[in-house]
Amino acid sequence: MSLPPGQRAVEGFPRFGTHLHRPPPPVPADPVIVIGGALTEPLTLPVDDLAKLPRQELRADFHCVAGWSATGLLWEGVAFATFYRTQVEPLLAPGTSVSHVVFEGLDGYRSAVLIEDALAHDVLLADRLDGKPLNSDHGAPVRLVSPGQYGFVSTKHLCRVDFHTTRPPDPDRFSPLAAHFRARVWQEERHRRLPGRVVRPVYRALIGPIRALSARGGSRRTP
Repeated sequence: MSLPPGQRAVEGFPRFGTHLHRPPPPVPADPVIVIGGALTEPLTLPVDDLAKLPRQELRADFHCVAGWSATGLLWEGVAFATFYRTQVEPLLAPGTSVSHVVFEGLDGYRSAVLIEDALAHDVLLADRLDGKPLNSDHGAPVRLVSPGQYGFVSTKHLCRVDFHTTRPPDPDRFSPLAAHFRARVWQEERHRRLPGRVVRPVYRALIGPIRALSARGGSRRTP
C-alpha cells in the first residue's frame, strides 16, 4: 500500500474536527445547501435533491495533515464536477470565471479550494460511507471529500458553497499551524511556509491529544 510522504496508516477512521470535545452540530430535519457567491441569483438546494443527481462510488484513503491515514474508505455521493456543471454553471453570467470555492459546515468551519482542485475527478459531495449514511462524527448529512488534499479541506456537515472570481479571505481555522492553502498530499503541502518534513514531528505530537478530545464529543459518547 502506497501512502503519501510522511503518512502512516491507522486502524479505523478516527473522529477529528474543530468540535474537539464538543458534540457534532444537530442536523436540520430538512437540510439544504445554500449556493451563493458569483452567481446571477443564489440557490437553495435540498440535500434530498442533491442525492437525485448522478451518483458515484469512490474508494479512497483519507489523509490527516497530522500524519495519519484511514485507508480503503468507500464513499458514495455526487461528483463535485457534476454538481458544478448542473447546478452552478447555469447560474453564472456569461464571461464569469470562477477561481475559488468556499465550503462551509453547520459547525461554522470553512475551507477554500481552487476551482481546479475542486473539479478533480475524485472530489465528491458524499452522503454515504462504507455502505451506510454518514453519521454525525463524519459529517452528516453531506460532506466534501477531496482525497488528494489533507483532511482539513474536506468540510463536514456541508450547508453552504460559495463561488468566487478572486481568492477569498483565508478561512483557515488552524492559523497557529499555518496550514497550506492547497494542501495537496502528494506534494506534502502541510505548512504554508515550511517544508512538510520539517513540521511532521510537530503535527504527529498533536495526534493523541486531538484524537482524545474529539472522541469525547463523538456520537458514541453522546446521549
